[in-house]
Amino acid sequence: MTDSILSQLVALLAERSAKRGDFVLASGRRSSLYIDCRLTAMSPEGQLLIGRAGLADLHASGWTVDAVGGLTLGADPIAYAIAHASALAHERGEGPLVRAFTVRKEAKAHGTGKLIEGPFRAGDRVVVVEDVITTGGSALKAVDAVRQAGGEVLGVLALVDREEGGREALQAAGLEVRALVSASQLLPLLPAV
Repeated sequence: MTDSILSQLVALLAERSAKRGDFVLASGRRSSLYIDCRLTAMSPEGQLLIGRAGLADLHASGWTVDAVGGLTLGADPIAYAIAHASALAHERGEGPLVRAFTVRKEAKAHGTGKLIEGPFRAGDRVVVVEDVITTGGSALKAVDAVRQAGGEVLGVLALVDREEGGREALQAAGLEVRALVSASQLLPLLPAV
């Protein structure tokens, strides 16, 4: 990934997604930093940057990836951006297609009762994506769902690592963890409260 793409992504996340203040996170923890990646990941510019940066990071990892996805809703736009970037790169002869999927928080009570939606297949080599890693709990739920459905989890790719122990929890579970951006990269760009 080029430094330009990464620096643009960091700037966009700092401008749109990160705030200082007093917040209660999804994990129940209190924090002086709130990061809502959806404000970046669901924008056209964010999709472009995340797709390019995510795909470049997957290539740099050395992983041979069939599909990316994670727990809805935070992982969805990230997985879709990477899949789209892979299609554009594939058209240029620059690598294979990477499919995207979504892991539901609970299986549907109707129809096929699926927990994983999209073109996921048993045997897929998967990277679980996450918008923000705090405790690692959401990524672990997605990892469990993928494994139960017959997928091979290569690792976890986060848009932002809050650097609050989640990476270490995932590594302790035997997972390789990569992050495009860290909280320490965002903090200097945020106004003081």
